[in-house]
Amino acid sequence: MAPPLIQLKDIRLTFGGTPLLSGVELNVAPSERVCLIGRNGSGKSTLLKIAAGIVEPDSGTRFVQPGATVRYLPQEPDFGAHKTTLAYVESGLAPGDDQHQARYLLEQLSLTGEENPHDLSGGEARRAALAFVLAPSPDILLLDEPTNHLDLATIEWLEQELDGRRSALVIISHDRRFLTNLSRSTAWLDRGRIKQIDRGFASFEAWRDEVLAEEERDQHKLDRKIVDEEHWLRHGVSGRRKRNVKRLANLHALRAQRRNYRGTAGSANLAASEAEQSGKLVIEAKGITKAFGERKIVENFSTRIQRSDRLGIIGPNGAGKTTLVNLLTGGAEPDSGTVRLGANLEIATLDQHRESLDPKSTLAEALTGGRGDQIMVGGKPKHVVGYMKDFLFAQEQRGTPVEVLSGGERGRLMLARALAKPSNLLVLDEPTNDLDLETLDVLEEMLGDYEGTVILISHDRDFLDRVVTSVIAPEGSGKWIEYAGGYSDMLSQRGADLKREAAKAQAPVEKKEERAAAPSSAPKRKLSFNEKHALETLPKKMETLHADIARLQRVLDDPNLYAKDRKKFDDTSAAIARAHEELSAAEERWLELEMLREEIEQA
Repeated sequence: MAPPLIQLKDIRLTFGGTPLLSGVELNVAPSERVCLIGRNGSGKSTLLKIAAGIVEPDSGTRFVQPGATVRYLPQEPDFGAHKTTLAYVESGLAPGDDQHQARYLLEQLSLTGEENPHDLSGGEARRAALAFVLAPSPDILLLDEPTNHLDLATIEWLEQELDGRRSALVIISHDRRFLTNLSRSTAWLDRGRIKQIDRGFASFEAWRDEVLAEEERDQHKLDRKIVDEEHWLRHGVSGRRKRNVKRLANLHALRAQRRNYRGTAGSANLAASEAEQSGKLVIEAKGITKAFGERKIVENFSTRIQRSDRLGIIGPNGAGKTTLVNLLTGGAEPDSGTVRLGANLEIATLDQHRESLDPKSTLAEALTGGRGDQIMVGGKPKHVVGYMKDFLFAQEQRGTPVEVLSGGERGRLMLARALAKPSNLLVLDEPTNDLDLETLDVLEEMLGDYEGTVILISHDRDFLDRVVTSVIAPEGSGKWIEYAGGYSDMLSQRGADLKREAAKAQAPVEKKEERAAAPSSAPKRKLSFNEKHALETLPKKMETLHADIARLQRVLDDPNLYAKDRKKFDDTSAAIARAHEELSAAEERWLELEMLREEIEQA
């Protein structure tokens, strides 16, 4: 086995109170691809800074192979006094490096090199920082949330670029698809220690659940052993004094072991405050157009959004996603066309850029608006500390200034503010930025349970696939098209990845229009009788299956059913499993036929 390029041994670090890192070990071999996983606040970024030589631990050793080059991508890059992005990227090159890489990577990342680094947007700053760390082709790349603020096309380009390099990678990211595609081993930082497996992120969650289940069993055994020891000491043979003293010492050791056990951190308790139900029609847009000068942002776009729809909007940075959302929700007027909002609409919005947060205000003030200790949640007062705990903030943080919160903490704060307002339409602009995987899971569950409508702008492919029911994607020149299903469904229907530039995005649209205008010699495909019949009857079948599942679930919700009637419990469990299988098959068949129908109509 090749010697490690970088090795961390027995790393310990404490910032007062509970140790952040307790004897952490991490080895990275040449060309190894490691994803570093852990909860927000677990110390992932700190550990990466220690690996980069930026932070000094309390104890432990850091070893880097002599001559090996290390580049570290922080969440918030420091551009120093550099006047242009090109000067910034070139400053990271050594005398023997290829000087052309700086311009090449900036061009690939849609930057000219002449930009002032201090005037860049979040996405532009991230792209410049990526060019800085990639240009020297280092032996080791330490990447902290590399996909934050990047659009989907740039994320996919970065995946391909990293996959084609020989550099060893250590990646912190909340983007499941990115980690799955790149990682080959997983380091899980949990309660100050690292557990590592030689498998990529795709295997992580199942492995983590096994580890936690085994840990829970061990703690249960320990509790039973303590009870047994206590019972023996109380009721054992009193004449065996030496033996009693030894077992008493053993009991003290067991109690200390139990006392020192650090359980897993709790999950965020995300719940949207729901207003009264909106009308069935939420938004209807007909032929809306919006331009800024000569640039068309939206051109003749129509859609109909109904209650409980989950609409995803994707596209490159600058494509006009936020403008489109503002047009749909009444925040901006179209140049032409009409937008009709449904009845009884209550909108809650999550701002991507956190611009509504006053950096000098405290955490509690940001939640209450500076008005006492109460926050209105769903129209009812709740103590701010209790609400903070729902979003994994400690009581001691109530006076913490917003400006010192981590990216993940600011993300949870914005969610807390948005979800406190009663709503039946949630508009979420990049809600996944900086959130850890566990909080993303809870957010996904919350959106699944939310009875209102969701409009989601996101660059997280996995999150889109899990949450949305349709996707709106740009095609260039202000054209937007809506596709049924999630991101992967959109790609399969569209037949191509998102283009990285508007000019490239226009080309396939023009070709499609040319093909549509040209006469076709082939006979037009039609739906068969059986396909038509299935398309008409499947929705009713799915509705019936949903009702059956709900009825069966109500039976299983009886906590005493298993004890009262084992046969009924088994039969009901089997019936609900069959119903779920039938529903899944029906939904898959309906989506397949609906896609086929749309292809035929557009041909």
